[in-house]
Amino acid sequence: QQWASVFSVELRDLTTKYSGSLLLQKVNMVKLSQDCQLNDNIHSEIVVRLAESAEDADLYHEYNASLEFDYYNSMLINTVDEDGNNVELGGEFPLEENEHFNNLPVNTQQSNIQIPTNVYNKDPNILNAIYNSEALNDVFISNFQRDPTLTWQYFGSSFGFFRIYPGIKWTPDTNGVVAFDCRNRNWYIQAATSPKDIIIMVDVSGSMKGLKMTIAKHTINTILDTLGENDFVNLIAYTDYVRYVEPCFKGTLVQADLDNREVKPLSCFVGWVSELCVCMFVCVQARVKGQGSMCNQAIMLITDGAMEDFESVFEEFNWPDRRVRPYTGTKKLSKIVSLSPSTSTAVYLFMLTELGYN
Repeated sequence: QQWASVFSVELRDLTTKYSGSLLLQKVNMVKLSQDCQLNDNIHSEIVVRLAESAEDADLYHEYNASLEFDYYNSMLINTVDEDGNNVELGGEFPLEENEHFNNLPVNTQQSNIQIPTNVYNKDPNILNAIYNSEALNDVFISNFQRDPTLTWQYFGSSFGFFRIYPGIKWTPDTNGVVAFDCRNRNWYIQAATSPKDIIIMVDVSGSMKGLKMTIAKHTINTILDTLGENDFVNLIAYTDYVRYVEPCFKGTLVQADLDNREVKPLSCFVGWVSELCVCMFVCVQARVKGQGSMCNQAIMLITDGAMEDFESVFEEFNWPDRRVRPYTGTKKLSKIVSLSPSTSTAVYLFMLTELGYN
């Protein structure tokens, strides 16, 4: 018994020493959750400021085909020629090691530009776009001052250049080639394809039987095949009332992965209510609650016609910002099957009103 007691004490001391249990502290989970939410909100605001600054700069910039503009090329900075003069686009660019950035030499007062070898760095489109993006430099600095925990901030352009803050000296590969192209990175591709919330609203009334329904099903599958895991979707069928195709997704949006994109039999009775009203409500709720893609929102209407223009629904949910765009399959259906002029005209008019597409 004495031996067992001694062994238990030694075992406890050993586990205490190497487990670090004495360093553990009780955590208030509510406070931890609030802190995480606050941190996410701060980072979201930072991204929004950058996006708004980029949009404003582009809005007020007038393209100049003969623009001459010197910028800091990250591969050429602090490079001199045989006479000791700075090479073109290579000006003096102070760099200091910074512990926050893994002790890399950086310039926290200025961003600079990286351009792949296969892109001409004096192309007029490049110069105009880089000149536009100069407005981001002050935003980069302001963001870093507001939140010193930030690391790299950057902007990728469709023309191929990559603005990075803080500015650094870019090192080419062993062959002297800069192969890095921001347009090939996952984050750029995902942003360029615009994550979206899609609600597909399909008419399953008696007039849609036969060939029309076959076309409608093919259209639905085609739309679903274009969606990725960054998109969110729901499928609603309607006649005189509204039904969700999948009961589990009632009143919400679901990530458009392979499993969720599988079309299932109709179910889930909702009630006697405007089908478009339900779709708009789901879109608005997703936006207000911060759910879904938090990006583009669209309603896909697949029908052989509508007897009203839904103006009251759009006025309540979508005006004046018109954040949700409606799209219809009426035009394509009309090329294959005959439609009543009055019904197709109603759909066409509300597409025009809401900046959609027919």
